[in-house]
Amino acid sequence: MRVGFNPNKDKVQKEFDYYHQVVIPVYIPELNNYYKDSLEILKISLESLFKTIHPKTFLTLVNNGSCNIVVKYLENLLSEKKIHELIHTDKIGKLNAIIKGIVGHRFKLITIVDADVMFLNSWQEATYTIFEDFPKAGVVSTTPSSRSLFTHTQNIWFDLFFSKRMKFTEVKNSEALKMFADSVGDEYFYSSIQLKKYLTIKSKNTYAVVGAGHFMATYRADIFNELPALYSEYLLGGNSEAELLDIPVIKKGYWRLSTLDNYTYHLGNVIEDWMFSDLNNSISTLNEGFKIPNLSPIKQNDFLRNFIKNKLFKKLFLRRKFRPFLMKLKGLSKEEIKNYKC
Repeated sequence: MRVGFNPNKDKVQKEFDYYHQVVIPVYIPELNNYYKDSLEILKISLESLFKTIHPKTFLTLVNNGSCNIVVKYLENLLSEKKIHELIHTDKIGKLNAIIKGIVGHRFKLITIVDADVMFLNSWQEATYTIFEDFPKAGVVSTTPSSRSLFTHTQNIWFDLFFSKRMKFTEVKNSEALKMFADSVGDEYFYSSIQLKKYLTIKSKNTYAVVGAGHFMATYRADIFNELPALYSEYLLGGNSEAELLDIPVIKKGYWRLSTLDNYTYHLGNVIEDWMFSDLNNSISTLNEGFKIPNLSPIKQNDFLRNFIKNKLFKKLFLRRKFRPFLMKLKGLSKEEIKNYKC
């Protein structure tokens, strides 16, 4: 039985007061073995986030089947209003947790980030600069990589194949590349030349690195308006990230880019002393008067344009045998090309 009229029926929601959402899936099933330091790593990550964001940032954490101690910590963050939203799930996989975090909202930008990332000063400001100065930017990472130049970047190569705006330049922060290699347990992740040069593009007075990784990236929200699927069969890896986070970007005609300098660290799963000292240096660089980027719409790809750029061009010109020519075209010497992993 129902009595009366629901007062919310047919009412339009008020405009949301937030501009930028950060979504963090959290999976810490225990505090032993591989996960021994994971809660402390998460605390460092979140404290660095709290200290470096502007007031129009909406924080969503998705508990993806974590243990009770972690759940209690997350619940405390919500009760203390340090985060805006906490979603509980039961080990449904990283990508499915991310999907739960982004649906039901409307923001201009969405940052999707792992639970083991340290945010540095000015990361939002640097991200917004790339979106502002590169109208085709669809996703921006704040940890540049010299190995990302051929990963879902075929539309950039197509657009700037002969352009002098795209070329290899000196790495801004080689120490940050070394730290990333250390965080994934592979000191040889980057070759010697990759620690010195990466592929960049220029717009106005701003440079961006070609390509973007997954562990920390900020997306135009409209990329997720037409996802090919709302479910991934993988707990982690497989083709899940490509299908849901990479391909939708290039299908819409957007570019995958990174900041020239490094503004986020991948921490891994082991606590180190430097993490605490860097955390103490974190400060907010944006306030109520921050400038949001102008996310101008671009001409969306039709079927034919998608096929030419993302299928045909990739198959013909981005093959491994052809890549040395491309790297030479963009400024590397023969010796540098031999030492460049791609």
